[in-house]
Amino acid sequence: QVQLVESGGGLVQTGGSLRLSCAASGFTSSRYAMRWYRQAPGKERDLVAAISSVGGSANYADSVKGRFTISRDNAKNTVYLQMNSLKPEDTAVYYCNAVRTYVNYWGQGTQVTVSS
Repeated sequence: QVQLVESGGGLVQTGGSLRLSCAASGFTSSRYAMRWYRQAPGKERDLVAAISSVGGSANYADSVKGRFTISRDNAKNTVYLQMNSLKPEDTAVYYCNAVRTYVNYWGQGTQVTVSS
């Protein structure tokens, strides 16, 4: 059974930090690029950060560059999103995504709320 389970979301004040985790099971996650998306109420789901299967390449949305860091531990089948200097506009449900050719898996999401 394929699963992506996000954790680490919560309520934090502006300027604070959170680390999201995404635990993969039921498939060989090391063969997949991993991505974090977010969706705020009434808005589309947007790509936040992505990391290659071997972890050698990472990309970020302009809005989070310099504040967020994506990483992965293939031995633990887990991908992380370290979020620093959080802003109210970072408030959203954050989703983990595993992708390779013709295959796309999603987690259930974790809520991040940044208070002003």
